[in-house]
Parts: sequence; structure tokens; C-alpha cells
Amino acid sequence: MSRNDRSSQGKYSGRQGGGQRKKSHARGNAPIKKKMEKSPLSNLDGIRLNKYIANSGICSRREADLYITAGNVTVNGETITEMGYRVKLSDDVRFDGRRLNPEKPEYILLNKPAGFFVTGNPEKGGRTVMELISKATKAKVSPVGKLDNQAKGLLLFTNDGTLAKKLAKPKNGIRQIYQVTLNKPLSQEDLDSIKKGVYIEGSKVTITDVSFIEDKPHTEVGLELKSIKEHIVTRIFKSLGYEVESLDRVVFGGLTKKDLSRGRSRSLTEQEVINLGMH
Repeated sequence: MSRNDRSSQGKYSGRQGGGQRKKSHARGNAPIKKKMEKSPLSNLDGIRLNKYIANSGICSRREADLYITAGNVTVNGETITEMGYRVKLSDDVRFDGRRLNPEKPEYILLNKPAGFFVTGNPEKGGRTVMELISKATKAKVSPVGKLDNQAKGLLLFTNDGTLAKKLAKPKNGIRQIYQVTLNKPLSQEDLDSIKKGVYIEGSKVTITDVSFIEDKPHTEVGLELKSIKEHIVTRIFKSLGYEVESLDRVVFGGLTKKDLSRGRSRSLTEQEVINLGMH
């Protein structure tokens, strides 16, 4: 029987049109799904909640769907169990009470050259460290701690707010080693004084170690400490009557400048990130 014969009997093909349609799930004839009613909590903008969770590094999208339906996820204080729910970057999204970061955590280590500002652009024509890592990541990362404009050495950037806050807490501290060049030789007496700890604005700064650098004049000093106070190294030596002419941070936590030339950056390894979190 031809298509025309079938049509004359009132059995029209879905592709041909007509008053009747074949009840078939073949391509082009799938039944139209009823539109689900929109939840009053739904957002028209933003990204899907399962993608937001996956981007935070908690789990995959498929696993996120399971957690959402189980009620493990809240958005702005409301438990969300709706599939396809969308959130904005400004929303407070929590998984089992822990606030999530929608971006994949990134950790960039820079060997900063002198002449770059860490924050802001206080001088006309001044350059910032963000220029140096612009090609390393598209994520919105921020520096952990500071280095003076003329200071050199290791500077960590991340969008992991939890780790950044942990490293910035004075009670935690993080091991740092600086190579310092002074305007005049450091006396043995002042070296011993620094070892005992220096008071800055009435607060004692504990020094892990300080020593002259082997085969170098006594204007070259190595200093190890855990304080994250701003300009702390410069202030230590200034309190004893010395000016810092050059400052290079050569160790930050367990991170070193090995194979990282001045002005270059790299991503941390998974193990390096774990090690930082243990401080």
C-alpha cells in the first residue's frame, strides 16, 4: 500500500501533517513533554547547581545531582532538591554546611621581579604582578600576603579562599626564608639580637633563624621566620639601624624557586597544595 493510499484512509504520517499523527517515538514524532511548573526558587540566570558544585571540586555533575536530591545542598539558606536549578556567582551555596567556590581551585607560584606592585597601581605607569600571571590562569586569583614593590621572590596566588585565610592567620604562620642585602655589614651583636627576637611596635617577632651567607660579605644575610606582617623584614633591620637594599624571598612554605626563573610562574602540584594545607 502506498503512502497516498494510507493517507486516503485517514492514517497520516507525522512528517506529512494532517489531522491525525502516528503515535510513534520515531525521530520527529516524539511526544511533546509537558512543561514543568517553574519552582518559585528557580533563577533564570546563572549556571546549573550541579555544575557549580562540580566546579568547586566536590564531585562530578552526576554525583552532584544525587547530593542535591538527597538534600545536602543549600542556596542562600534554602535546601534545594530541584534538578536544573540555577545559581548566580553571588549566591551562598553550601554543601553539608560548607560554602563552595564555583571556580576550580587554582594555585600559581610566581618568582616576582623587582619593580612590580603586588596590589593596586599607586604610581602612574606602575606595573602589577597580575600582568605576569595573566596567561597562567583565567581564574580570579589573588596574592597570598604581600611583597614590596622592589622586593623579589616567591609569591603565591590562588582563588582558594579557605587556604588563603589559613595561611594568613598569624597563629598558623608559614615558613619563609629571605635573602637580604643591607646597606652596611651586620654586626655579630645585632645578629645575636635578631636571633633572640625583635620587638616591632611592642610586639615580639620570633625569628626561626638568621645567619650570614657563606662566602659572602656580612651585608648578605639569610633570615627565616613565620610572621606574615607587612614589611616585616624591612622593619626588623630598620629597628637596628640598617636599610634593606635588596630583598628576595627564596622559600615560601615548602615551595622554592627551583627551575623557576625570575618573572616566570607555574601551577603547584597536587602534593604541593596538600603540603601547604598542612601548615
